[in-house]
Amino acid sequence: MHDKRRWIRTLLLVVYLLFALVPLYWMLSVSVRTNEETLSSFSTFPRHLTFENYKVIFTDPSWYWGYINSIIYVLMNTVMSVLVALPAAYAFSRYRFLGDKHMFFWLLTNRMTPPAVFLLPFFQLYSSVGLMDTYIAVALAHMLFNVPLAVWILEGFMSGVSREIDETAYIDGYTFPAFFIKIFLPLIKSGVGVTAFFCFMFSWVELLLARTLTSVNAKPIAAVITRTVSAAGMDWGVLSSLPGPLQVRQRWPVRLKRRNGSTVSSSRARCRSNSRSMR
Repeated sequence: MHDKRRWIRTLLLVVYLLFALVPLYWMLSVSVRTNEETLSSFSTFPRHLTFENYKVIFTDPSWYWGYINSIIYVLMNTVMSVLVALPAAYAFSRYRFLGDKHMFFWLLTNRMTPPAVFLLPFFQLYSSVGLMDTYIAVALAHMLFNVPLAVWILEGFMSGVSREIDETAYIDGYTFPAFFIKIFLPLIKSGVGVTAFFCFMFSWVELLLARTLTSVNAKPIAAVITRTVSAAGMDWGVLSSLPGPLQVRQRWPVRLKRRNGSTVSSSRARCRSNSRSMR
């Protein structure tokens, strides 16, 4: 009976994997075909292999500069969001002040607001101060959504660290910057990694603000992809060849998240164990 259940679970897992891999295979198959072959008939395997679509992606300056632009402003946004959220999350986790819960909820409401609501104010503000079509413009705009998320995540990690750690460090003569960098940050490094991962992913896939606030110099890959749609139709070959390079670019945040802990609960447990060991 046990062997029968194991075979059933194995069969279901294989079916699920095949179901999940079929879209990936079809995307790869379309990427090595011409548009004429893709639209003319249905075939499981390409009849005439071509790598012209990948050649377009890696040789056309507008495409590979789209990758570079995206990486630059996404990294800027991730670093700035985490740096701003760290002291804010520490204040919410350690201190009680008038209106703290209301302010915390207000931060989360900013994250829940659709980006289209802030589109016109950002456009008018950046046009007046000369920040249009720059990396810092998109990075600052994305901070409006990433900072509340980062504060919320980091506050949960910081609340799992005992306050006795702070008091002991002050008794030992640590200043706040030294305590925060040398003692406190190592205890929540998993939370910092998870926070950076989510900030990275939101900024990478966001299209509306990135496309509106840039035109040429800082145009991201998410906006360049729209070039595959024209009056002649959809360029399916080029569009299908994009996810490969995109996934390569995203390996770093995924590996960072795995390295620093895959769940908030397990990371909080490690923080608590470290706190008890330092008492």
